[in-house]
Amino acid sequence: MSPRIIYNDSDVELLARIMKAEALGEGEEGMLMVGNVVVNRVVANCDVFKNTRTISEVIYQKNAFSGVGQPLFNQPVNAKEKELALRNIDGYRIEPATNALWFKNPGRNVTCPQQFYGELSGRYKNHCFYAPGAKIKCDL
Repeated sequence: MSPRIIYNDSDVELLARIMKAEALGEGEEGMLMVGNVVVNRVVANCDVFKNTRTISEVIYQKNAFSGVGQPLFNQPVNAKEKELALRNIDGYRIEPATNALWFKNPGRNVTCPQQFYGELSGRYKNHCFYAPGAKIKCDL
Protein backbone atom coordinates (compact mmCIF):
# COMPACT_ATOMS: atom_id res chain seq x y z
CA MET A 1 0.00 0.00 0.00
CA SER A 2 1.38 3.41 -0.92
CA PRO A 3 1.04 6.31 1.51
CA ARG A 4 -2.00 8.59 1.16
CA ILE A 5 0.22 11.67 1.46
CA ILE A 6 3.81 12.75 0.93
CA TYR A 7 5.67 12.88 4.24
CA ASN A 8 9.04 12.92 5.98
CA ASP A 9 10.26 11.82 9.42
CA SER A 10 9.37 15.11 11.08
CA ASP A 11 5.80 14.79 9.74
CA VAL A 12 5.48 11.36 11.36
CA GLU A 13 6.63 12.76 14.69
CA LEU A 14 4.36 15.80 14.42
CA LEU A 15 1.34 13.65 13.57
CA ALA A 16 2.14 11.32 16.48
CA ARG A 17 2.39 14.33 18.82
CA ILE A 18 -1.03 15.71 17.89
CA MET A 19 -2.62 12.25 18.05
CA LYS A 20 -1.20 11.82 21.54
CA ALA A 21 -2.16 15.33 22.69
CA GLU A 22 -5.73 15.08 21.43
CA ALA A 23 -6.60 11.46 22.23
CA LEU A 24 -4.14 9.68 24.53
CA GLY A 25 -6.98 8.90 26.93
CA GLU A 26 -8.97 7.30 24.11
CA GLY A 27 -6.37 4.60 23.48
CA GLU A 28 -4.85 3.53 20.18
CA GLU A 29 -8.14 3.53 18.23
CA GLY A 30 -8.97 7.05 19.43
CA MET A 31 -5.51 8.25 18.49
CA LEU A 32 -5.85 6.63 15.06
CA MET A 33 -9.16 8.41 14.53
CA VAL A 34 -7.55 11.77 15.27
CA GLY A 35 -4.85 10.80 12.78
CA ASN A 36 -7.61 10.07 10.22
CA VAL A 37 -8.85 13.63 10.57
CA VAL A 38 -5.38 15.13 10.10
CA VAL A 39 -4.55 13.04 7.02
CA ASN A 40 -8.05 13.65 5.61
CA ARG A 41 -7.44 17.39 5.87
CA VAL A 42 -4.15 17.04 3.97
CA VAL A 43 -5.90 15.31 1.06
CA ALA A 44 -9.22 17.20 1.25
CA ASN A 45 -10.15 19.14 -1.83
CA CYS A 46 -12.39 21.86 -0.41
CA ASP A 47 -12.29 25.57 0.34
CA VAL A 48 -11.68 25.36 4.08
CA PHE A 49 -8.58 23.19 3.62
CA LYS A 50 -7.27 24.49 0.28
CA ASN A 51 -4.03 25.80 1.78
CA THR A 52 -3.23 22.75 3.89
CA ARG A 53 -1.30 20.19 1.87
CA THR A 54 1.13 18.97 4.52
CA ILE A 55 0.78 17.58 8.01
CA SER A 56 2.50 20.67 9.41
CA GLU A 57 0.15 23.07 7.58
CA VAL A 58 -2.88 21.14 8.86
CA ILE A 59 -1.73 20.91 12.47
CA TYR A 60 -0.59 24.53 12.70
CA GLN A 61 -3.60 25.97 10.86
CA LYS A 62 -5.01 28.72 13.09
CA ASN A 63 -7.43 27.36 15.71
CA ALA A 64 -7.35 23.87 14.17
CA PHE A 65 -6.42 21.73 17.19
CA SER A 66 -6.65 22.59 20.88
CA GLY A 67 -3.84 20.14 21.68
CA VAL A 68 -1.20 22.23 19.87
CA GLY A 69 1.10 23.81 22.44
CA GLN A 70 -0.26 21.73 25.32
CA PRO A 71 2.24 19.85 27.52
CA LEU A 72 1.47 16.45 25.90
CA PHE A 73 1.98 17.94 22.44
CA ASN A 74 5.42 19.21 23.42
CA GLN A 75 6.60 15.89 24.87
CA PRO A 76 8.60 13.38 22.82
CA VAL A 77 6.73 10.48 21.24
CA ASN A 78 7.67 6.83 21.47
CA ALA A 79 8.07 4.17 18.76
CA LYS A 80 4.48 2.92 19.18
CA GLU A 81 3.02 6.41 18.76
CA LYS A 82 5.11 6.91 15.60
CA GLU A 83 3.92 3.52 14.35
CA LEU A 84 0.30 4.63 14.79
CA ALA A 85 1.00 7.86 12.88
CA LEU A 86 2.56 5.87 10.03
CA ARG A 87 -0.52 3.63 9.90
CA ASN A 88 -2.63 6.73 9.21
CA ILE A 89 -0.21 8.03 6.60
CA ASP A 90 -0.22 4.60 4.95
CA GLY A 91 -4.00 4.72 4.57
CA TYR A 92 -5.52 3.25 7.73
CA ARG A 93 -9.04 4.64 8.15
CA ILE A 94 -11.80 3.60 10.51
CA GLU A 95 -15.38 4.65 11.20
CA PRO A 96 -16.59 7.03 12.45
CA ALA A 97 -13.50 9.00 11.35
CA THR A 98 -13.08 7.47 7.87
CA ASN A 99 -14.19 10.66 6.10
CA ALA A 100 -14.16 13.02 9.09
CA LEU A 101 -12.56 16.43 8.79
CA TRP A 102 -13.43 17.62 12.30
CA PHE A 103 -13.82 16.28 15.80
CA LYS A 104 -14.71 17.66 19.17
CA ASN A 105 -14.79 16.41 22.71
CA PRO A 106 -18.00 17.79 24.23
CA GLY A 107 -17.28 16.14 27.58
CA ARG A 108 -18.29 12.98 29.34
CA ASN A 109 -21.93 11.99 29.13
CA VAL A 110 -22.67 14.94 26.83
CA THR A 111 -24.51 14.21 23.60
CA CYS A 112 -22.69 14.99 20.37
CA PRO A 113 -24.25 17.89 18.51
CA GLN A 114 -25.67 16.71 15.16
CA GLN A 115 -23.76 19.50 13.41
CA PHE A 116 -20.39 20.99 14.23
CA TYR A 117 -18.59 22.16 11.11
CA GLY A 118 -19.85 19.15 9.22
CA GLU A 119 -22.44 16.50 10.03
CA LEU A 120 -22.04 13.97 12.83
CA SER A 121 -20.59 10.72 11.52
CA GLY A 122 -20.35 9.09 14.93
CA ARG A 123 -18.73 8.98 18.32
CA TYR A 124 -15.83 7.10 19.82
CA LYS A 125 -15.55 7.38 23.61
CA ASN A 126 -15.53 11.14 24.31
CA HIS A 127 -14.86 12.29 20.74
CA CYS A 128 -17.53 13.21 18.21
CA PHE A 129 -16.46 13.02 14.54
CA TYR A 130 -17.86 15.11 11.70
CA ALA A 131 -17.70 14.60 7.95
CA PRO A 132 -18.59 17.12 5.26
CA GLY A 133 -22.32 17.08 4.66
CA ALA A 134 -24.40 18.25 1.73
CA LYS A 135 -23.64 21.91 2.51
CA ILE A 136 -19.85 21.46 2.31
CA LYS A 137 -18.42 20.39 -1.00
CA CYS A 138 -15.30 18.39 -0.25
CA ASP A 139 -13.56 15.49 -1.95
CA LEU A 140 -11.45 13.09 0.07
